[in-house]
Amino acid sequence: MKSNSEINSRRIKEFCKLDPEAEKILANAVEQMKLSARVYHRILKIARTIADLEEKADISADHIAEALQYRPKEKTY
Repeated sequence: MKSNSEINSRRIKEFCKLDPEAEKILANAVEQMKLSARVYHRILKIARTIADLEEKADISADHIAEALQYRPKEKTY
């Protein structure tokens, strides 16, 4: 594997370990924002990258919150 973006959905749990608070925040975001599985995995990969930059083994609530901020806003016409 060369980068976090190449993590496939079968290996996401192996590389994207969440602390309990991060799990709660992500679960709430999925429910409230109606996130698809594709977006869920994208958020995890972005959070993994943020955690890697901070040299953290696990993904924290702060990493999830930051990754959610990078999500494109819905277009309204």
